[in-house]
Amino acid sequence: MVLLNPHNYEREHLDPRAREIMLKTIAFFEKKGLASIKEDDKNFTWYEDYIDFIGKEEIFADLLTPAGYGREDARWDLWRVAEFNEVSGFYALHYQYLYQVTILGLGPIFLGNNEAIKHKAAALLREGAIFGFGLSERDHGNDIYADEMTLYPNGDGTYLAKGNKYYIGNGNQAALLSVFGKMADTGEYVFFVVDPQQPQYELVKKIDTQGAHCAYVAEFNLNDYPVSEGDIVSRGSLAWDSALNTVNIGKCMVGWASIGEATHALYECLHHTCNRVLYGKPVYAFPHVRRLFTESYLRLITMKLYALRCMDYFRSASDEDRRYLMYNAILKMKVCSQGDKISQMLLDLVGAKGMEQDTFMEMFIRDAGMMPRLEGTTHVNMALVNKFYQSYFFNPADFAPIPKRNDMADDDYVFKQKAGGLKKVRFGDYRLCYEGMNQTNVLLFREQVEALKEFLVKNAPTAEQASNVDYMIALGELLAATAYAQLTLENIKIYHIEDEVVEEIFAFMIRDFAAYALMFRSTFVQSPEQIEAINKMIIDPSLNPERFEKVWTEKVLSLKDAYVMSE
Repeated sequence: MVLLNPHNYEREHLDPRAREIMLKTIAFFEKKGLASIKEDDKNFTWYEDYIDFIGKEEIFADLLTPAGYGREDARWDLWRVAEFNEVSGFYALHYQYLYQVTILGLGPIFLGNNEAIKHKAAALLREGAIFGFGLSERDHGNDIYADEMTLYPNGDGTYLAKGNKYYIGNGNQAALLSVFGKMADTGEYVFFVVDPQQPQYELVKKIDTQGAHCAYVAEFNLNDYPVSEGDIVSRGSLAWDSALNTVNIGKCMVGWASIGEATHALYECLHHTCNRVLYGKPVYAFPHVRRLFTESYLRLITMKLYALRCMDYFRSASDEDRRYLMYNAILKMKVCSQGDKISQMLLDLVGAKGMEQDTFMEMFIRDAGMMPRLEGTTHVNMALVNKFYQSYFFNPADFAPIPKRNDMADDDYVFKQKAGGLKKVRFGDYRLCYEGMNQTNVLLFREQVEALKEFLVKNAPTAEQASNVDYMIALGELLAATAYAQLTLENIKIYHIEDEVVEEIFAFMIRDFAAYALMFRSTFVQSPEQIEAINKMIIDPSLNPERFEKVWTEKVLSLKDAYVMSE
């Protein structure tokens, strides 16, 4: 079963410890119950009980310690790192956020060259510590060119740190915060660690956000905070690269949170709606109910298939194969946007019930819109995707096929990432994913992709169009949809997804692609030749009512009582 179900937990774990972690975490939340989770959420309660559980069970220590810095079997294994995002996100975004921010805080440490700090971080993880990532600032956001946090030399090899950081998760209780700044005398970039318990660390306030209520998102000042050479994690280009590469690690984790929350919400809404009778009929007798539930299910299945495949590429990365840079950006942008779309469809189904304070859905509709906008906005990630389209379509490399990567391994390249050189990133031939696929809608979608490629060959953006960021973002939607379908198809083969499900998945993909093309055509000034080329992308899927009803009955309606969380 592709979707997570805590009452029937199934995952192909070759690692007994990973399975134990997931089951213990599920048991913690199921014992806590939905009512308690919602009460904490309503009161913005700091989740001390959860942190105590994580520490007692040494969960972060086992999941987030790279090989060589902890126990003999310690490793950074993206298969289980990703899954814990989904499991914790299933119960609330703020639980996943605690984990993700810890991942971000550890990023510069393990990407850096201070071995003592690495071992210290591993020891703190074993003690149950959490971490944080001090990058953004109130006036500059994540514009690290404009960063104002500064280290002033004392002349004896020590420094005083002065500056403000804003919107920093875990800023209240992190054992260490990885802080980005620059040297006052040289302007050199630097990452250093600070301890929030020190008196020169001023916790200005908690920033109450629309979602993730139980999290602590902080503003803090460093007021002549003493920094020694031993506190410096990295300098110069390594510090700069560590900032970017940490985001490469962290941003894709948000997609897994969206998958977790959307899965829980789907179960809850199916159980509520499909056990009701209106006007003498089951609610699901209404065609729009079946349609919206089925499309929500299909979009969620696709999110999961893409995300799993994306981790295969991330785990297999090297200096020669950096395809993950685009695929991770799409995981962050596209998967989270799909979760947001699902929240809107489910809310259309449950109406006012979805806004009641005792439902999980109330948290999901509040959080879903945030997730595409965390760790880099959708537009930022789309701009990154656009950097790859020439290589993706026109310069394929001969890579060996990437297998399903559920093996037990330390994914050490995560902390050896090469930065820059995006124009040199190569991709395999995307057309290979269509081999052996004869489903009607898959072939129709391939026609849309080939029409896009033809547009790029014969009617490529003019210099003026290419300089228009909005224009290129709209074009990027079509490229992102192409790669999203590619990885989904690769995993459809690996996970043996049934033909009728595949046909219905690609029915909505065709509609989405056509909608992106229509928006692209109608929003910007295009030449007659460009319009004609874009029109070829605007097609309809093949519809089959019997096939749709089979998917609805066998795949979707069968889930109506599959999971109900204890109160």
